[in-house]
Amino acid sequence: MTIRFSPKGILTHGTMILLSLTAVVPICWMVVTSLRPATGIFEATLWPSEVTFDNYVYVFDAIPMLRMLWNTFVMASATAIAQVLTGLTAAYALTRWRFRGGKAVQALIALSWLVPFQVTMIPNYVLSTKLGLLNTITGLVLPNAAAAFAVLLLVNAMRSFPRQVIEAARMDDAGHWRILWQIIVPNLRAPLASLGVLAFISAWNEYFWPLLLIRRMDDAVVQIGLQMFMSQEGNQWGPLMAAATLASLPVLAIYLVLHRQIIESFMKSGIK
Repeated sequence: MTIRFSPKGILTHGTMILLSLTAVVPICWMVVTSLRPATGIFEATLWPSEVTFDNYVYVFDAIPMLRMLWNTFVMASATAIAQVLTGLTAAYALTRWRFRGGKAVQALIALSWLVPFQVTMIPNYVLSTKLGLLNTITGLVLPNAAAAFAVLLLVNAMRSFPRQVIEAARMDDAGHWRILWQIIVPNLRAPLASLGVLAFISAWNEYFWPLLLIRRMDDAVVQIGLQMFMSQEGNQWGPLMAAATLASLPVLAIYLVLHRQIIESFMKSGIK
């Protein structure tokens, strides 16, 4: 069997390999640096001459890392679930119900996507203060419980759903609630899974809103904890990379579990 390489194929695969290395090398550098001793933190070798876990021990001694990881997991999970639920119900209403001003409502939702967080940050902070939501997970979740991206993504997914299936369900006297949860949702697992993962990662990486709302270390999220190893006098690269490695593990685990649904969703979106 002879394998032929065309110039176009070589260029395509070369570009993909380069992009893959661009994504993987920083992660490898982060993990390897977290295993280096303080005296060899800037060694120009692919693997540390002496492997140590002192940086991880220092991280757990310096900040409440496990507590921060739990806070971040709860906050990111609640935000992702809220965005999926609000996006699902809003998308169903926009695609299945005909009402005056429906297109205007969808246009306003799309325009809200263009509003930067800095514009709404202060009003959200004042409202959270009056509601007594400072230093709470609820205060971190509520402003991000609905997202225009989630609504628009699921609107496009529902518009491509076969109308004949829904009409057949209506003929069997199925109501909107039953159609949504027993017919549409099971067939939209791929876009729902990809939306959930993207919302989880976005909430997991959130920094400015927790920095503004949380004042106690025990209530803080892991992104605030990473900042503790950065100062004007210099960064503690070993503990910083160890904390960053620990903060990356939950996201990588979720992606490994749901990667088939995510790839399937992106492939279908690309085909459309």
